[in-house]
Amino acid sequence: MAPVASCLLFLTSLSLAAAASLPKRAEGFPVSAADRNAVLCVASAVAQCTDLHIQDLTVPPNTTLDLSKVKANTVITFEGRTFWQWANATYDLLKVGGTNITIQGAACSVLDGNGPAWWDGIGSNGGVPKPDHMITGSKLLGNSVIKNLYIKNAPTHVFSISGAFGLVMKAIVIDMKEGYTLLPSGLAAAHNTDGFDVSSSTDMLITNNLVFNQDDCIAITSGGGLVATNMYCSGGHGLSIGSIGGKSNNTVDGVIFSNSKVINSQNGARIKCNSGTAGVVNNVTYQNIQLFNMSTYGIDIQQDYLNGGPTGIPTPGVNITNIVMNNIHGTAQPGAENYYILTAAGTTADTWKFSDIDITGGDTNTCVLHPAGLSC
Repeated sequence: MAPVASCLLFLTSLSLAAAASLPKRAEGFPVSAADRNAVLCVASAVAQCTDLHIQDLTVPPNTTLDLSKVKANTVITFEGRTFWQWANATYDLLKVGGTNITIQGAACSVLDGNGPAWWDGIGSNGGVPKPDHMITGSKLLGNSVIKNLYIKNAPTHVFSISGAFGLVMKAIVIDMKEGYTLLPSGLAAAHNTDGFDVSSSTDMLITNNLVFNQDDCIAITSGGGLVATNMYCSGGHGLSIGSIGGKSNNTVDGVIFSNSKVINSQNGARIKCNSGTAGVVNNVTYQNIQLFNMSTYGIDIQQDYLNGGPTGIPTPGVNITNIVMNNIHGTAQPGAENYYILTAAGTTADTWKFSDIDITGGDTNTCVLHPAGLSC
């Protein structure tokens, strides 16, 4: 059997420290020929190698580090600091894809998205042009593992995984703590820094990850056979299904959230369905979830979501069935709601099973439906 090719990339020109000391131009930091050549080398290595090491790489402005077409069984290891320079543009920082591949970080490595260069408190809802996602997983990402990554300061959404199958994402730290800083507008700087956005994916495991961010810790908008367990979520919008509905009439069928902690966040367990649209949410379980200091809702099941918040007028288009919530305990802030369950007339909770639910501290509850096992 022929030996496996090994490719090791070094950044030999512009270090992060040196870049910080140089003046910015309109298109970002000055870029050396060596920086550009390193990125070109990645493209060449992807086509030839199955053991790819990326070490201390600075990615030039408006450039996607494209690892979406690696050979089957490739191992990609990030070493040192991978850093993306600023550009006044919309694109993805890193694309990954392949079958039976492993993407991992070496000890003390960091993927630094340079988020503060873009953060404006508006995120993907407008403002200055900024990357759509930090890491995009293509539909070719199958039977693979993403692990041991330390990800810092994404411009907006961190992971956007679509069409994956048999994917395991574990031992990942998403660190957007710098984004908690309030801007003069009063907005948190790093708005829309979702941790894990998952759509149209199957047989996927997200486990043993730490997320410090300013939006959904996990948001699953379509797919099934998905398990998220042993998660620690801080500062964001909680463990979310949705939003469901809209143009795609999407379906979520078969999701388990378990054995996780959500602290200092807007919401804990959340199913958000768009007002005036259609879709399906079926076979969703939240179990063994600890909540601390929710600022908006402890448990949230709503059919009135629109443009980032509730309208107060639920619509019946999204069918919500077979919902299990078990052993969810915790606290909400004064002014928050322990429970917000707002569904349209005609929706029934016959297939909803609630047990051992106790969230306290919030001032009010909104429960149009009263599922058995929930004191609302």
